[in-house]
Amino acid sequence: MKVTRLNHAVLFVGDLERALAFYTDVFGFEVIAREPRANAAFLRIAGSDNHHDLGLFGLGPAASPKTQGSIGLYHLAWQVDTVDDLADARARLLEAGALTGESSHGATKSVYGLDPDGNEFEVMWLLPRDAWGEYENQAVVEHLDLAAEIEQWSGVPTA
Repeated sequence: MKVTRLNHAVLFVGDLERALAFYTDVFGFEVIAREPRANAAFLRIAGSDNHHDLGLFGLGPAASPKTQGSIGLYHLAWQVDTVDDLADARARLLEAGALTGESSHGATKSVYGLDPDGNEFEVMWLLPRDAWGEYENQAVVEHLDLAAEIEQWSGVPTA
């Protein structure tokens, strides 16, 4: 099997319209298709080469809520191009009341949030490959000093 990348994610949500409002307002996704028979919608982020980046299937008010620490997907990670974009994402999540944390993983800098259904996500910026250094083969969780990262990396894209 020669997988090259993750193409899209699909989530079950309680209220489809509430989830759509969150992902379009906070992330800027565009609804590109709806499937009313399945109470589903498909979204694409600006500039994406994918047909869709996120699918949402509404289960309705009788759906069981997501429980923290249960078996299943932990979180999705959405990548941004610059550390400045990460700072913007942090501000948008804070404004939406969805920000739950932030950390440095060495080669990546991340902020975390929850959607209205409790699905956790990460918004992350990946350092340019030649700057990974000691983090090449490490997975650390450290305090994120976003101001210092902006001072060092502002305007520098990942690629």
